Amino acid sequence: MLARSTVGRSARRALRCQCQLGTVPLGGRRGLAAPASGSFSYETGDAAGIKVASRDMAGATTTLALVAKAGTRYQSLPGLSEALEKYAFKGTEKRSALRIQREVELLGAELQSYHTRENLVIGAKFLRDDLPYFVELLSEVVTQTKFSPHYIDEELNRLMSISHKSHLANTESMALDSVHGIAFHRGLGHPLKPTTSLPYSQYISVETLSAFNDAAYSKGNFAIVANGAASGELAKWVGEYFGEAPTISYKLESGQSKYYGGEERIAHGGGNTMIIGFPGSSSLTGGFYKPEISVLAALLGGKSTIKWSPGFSLLGKAGASIPGVKAATKSAIYSDAGILYSVMSGNADGVAALAEETVKAVKAIAAGEIPKEDIAKAVALAKFKELDFGQNVQNGLELTGSGLIQQGKPYQVDDSAAAIGAVTEEQVVQAAKTLLENKASVSTVGDLFRLPFGEDLGLKV
Repeated sequence: MLARSTVGRSARRALRCQCQLGTVPLGGRRGLAAPASGSFSYETGDAAGIKVASRDMAGATTTLALVAKAGTRYQSLPGLSEALEKYAFKGTEKRSALRIQREVELLGAELQSYHTRENLVIGAKFLRDDLPYFVELLSEVVTQTKFSPHYIDEELNRLMSISHKSHLANTESMALDSVHGIAFHRGLGHPLKPTTSLPYSQYISVETLSAFNDAAYSKGNFAIVANGAASGELAKWVGEYFGEAPTISYKLESGQSKYYGGEERIAHGGGNTMIIGFPGSSSLTGGFYKPEISVLAALLGGKSTIKWSPGFSLLGKAGASIPGVKAATKSAIYSDAGILYSVMSGNADGVAALAEETVKAVKAIAAGEIPKEDIAKAVALAKFKELDFGQNVQNGLELTGSGLIQQGKPYQVDDSAAAIGAVTEEQVVQAAKTLLENKASVSTVGDLFRLPFGEDLGLKV
């Protein structure tokens, strides 16, 4: 095992500070951190030209995330977002991948990296006294990542190939990528993972990755967000370590999202999935926020929140009599658009039957045929889900970082929950009418002989 004396400079500094402040007992075991303020809102600021936000929740651990506007929507070439995600923490000019791994293990921490359609997120979860070390580590990833041809050829391409094969084997994953492509074409419609039929490897090189890295991690294109850290402490260390972050070399841009709609059918022998989507809502920090869409998602539902009961949701009740099928309705929110979609998976005949019930349910809502009590339940459930979603540390970090980058303001879950709680029955009915007036986005993956077309279900496609 690596001796403690070999831990990096900042790791040693963090340990010394703990001892000096009395936070580490003489026996070497850490004590619990002092209770924090407990505020549920993010405090924002700027440090070294970088937007920062912190929510100082009480607890012994901190979660730190760097959120960059570098998801698949903004990648300049296919596969770059995923490649940069998988390259995080694989070595910098100062630390090898092995050294990073061992230092992080000695501090009892976890590293993470992932990408979404709009964001690339790298970060860590650790004991809160070790904040200086991990801020410095993120700054090295941003400014000093060492890209090498042998790692790309021997490891990166193999990891991406495995990821893509897993994607192609999952009908729900394929249908979700498909429905976004139908709804938005480019931008948000770009697939999260390029399929293996696309020669993405020709776009991944030291030069292209280095250029995308510089653009993704340029000042103004990323924010640093923490949960479980004092805002002053976060700003202090970001100011010290991120001063050398590059200024924007070229902007990663994507035009205003536009909804199109349509239909795509993909034959697949590994299962059956249908997704029926409609224009949705942007995030709260976006300019197209519609809280009634969240209520519609809860009302359509699919999966009961009550054990041994189908629940009140329309798809939950419809699916109770259709064996071998599962359903769920979600509102996917982005910075300037969104998509409300119901996903059904299972045997082909059951999926076909439940897809028909889904369209009937939307039409029943638009006709005002749903009892007021069910709509009241949907409002309450949607508000609960929003608060529960926002309290999830990782969700809050990404949405807050994205809001700071895109609109200059953080995501505050209290505001969105209040907006959902104020939704009226009339708003829900009108939202359902608007859905039916637009073209639907219908993606079908599986046994195409037995699965219906969107037009067969009475949808505009």
